[in-house]
Amino acid sequence: GAARLLVIENSEPALHAVLEGLAAKGLRAQIDGRIADVRDRERIFRLLGEFKPDIVFHAAAYKHVPLMERHLIEAVENNVLGAWNVARAAAEFEVEEFVLISTDKAVQPASVMGMTKKLAERLCLAAGDFSGRGRYLAVRFGNVFGSAGSVVPLFEEQIAAGGPLTVPHRDMERYFMSTPEAVALVIEAGAIARGGEVFCLDMCDPVRIEDLARTMIRQSGKNIELVFSGVRPGEKLAELLWEDNEVPTATSHPRIRSARLDRPHGSETQRIVNVLARLVETRNEEGLRSYLIEKLCAATPKVTPELTQLSLAKARAAAGW
Repeated sequence: GAARLLVIENSEPALHAVLEGLAAKGLRAQIDGRIADVRDRERIFRLLGEFKPDIVFHAAAYKHVPLMERHLIEAVENNVLGAWNVARAAAEFEVEEFVLISTDKAVQPASVMGMTKKLAERLCLAAGDFSGRGRYLAVRFGNVFGSAGSVVPLFEEQIAAGGPLTVPHRDMERYFMSTPEAVALVIEAGAIARGGEVFCLDMCDPVRIEDLARTMIRQSGKNIELVFSGVRPGEKLAELLWEDNEVPTATSHPRIRSARLDRPHGSETQRIVNVLARLVETRNEEGLRSYLIEKLCAATPKVTPELTQLSLAKARAAAGW
């Protein structure tokens, strides 16, 4: 029912594809698109100042876990500082609601990607302190079937090439949702938010990657080998839904739980952003990694398969799923 929709994208082909797809649906909304990068603070402020949207959904992030292990500075610049630029612009122009699309990898993060998304959650919700009226929230969920970079398109490519299908570990499992499910539940979370919450979507039971691979091989009708390739840097065997200090509670929607997020306030928020910006600008990767660990992971125990499975069971029980 939106009257106007602005799509901001840093990829020309992706923006063109989205706009063409929306046009083909015959929506009544006025649809516009702009090429911009969330790391360009001035450009983002100018766009939000021009359009003055009521709601902002922020989904721009680098998400490939092993790749981001080798690109710490770029991950922080895009996933943290870029998200902060959008959240602050939303506060500056009194956007009614800001929704950060987050990930289960932000919980007890074992990767650069997870750490940047966890910090993005905290900073984006803190940006609400600079807003006179806006609601700021984060929504966590797992993998979306068929999304760019996800395992299903990879397996499809490997099957088309005759194999083998590569699975990191026999016990690796992930949460999956369809695109319509994820989109609908994100919008629902925004509708019930009061501000300052992190929401987690009920993604049902996690799927073992080996089972997914064998199902796709069977459906292909081909005799394709399955190879266990080993867990890559930053990967966990299973993802968690909540931090130990987060107490998930029911909402008015049966498939959405929420918790209050521990976050910085006021001048502390801006100080964190300034330190990160300085470390990124000077390309100080060692200092940046130390700062992230200091801010996020000082109290987080070393992640092991046993600990991950235990925490996962606790999270499921706490969420009532």
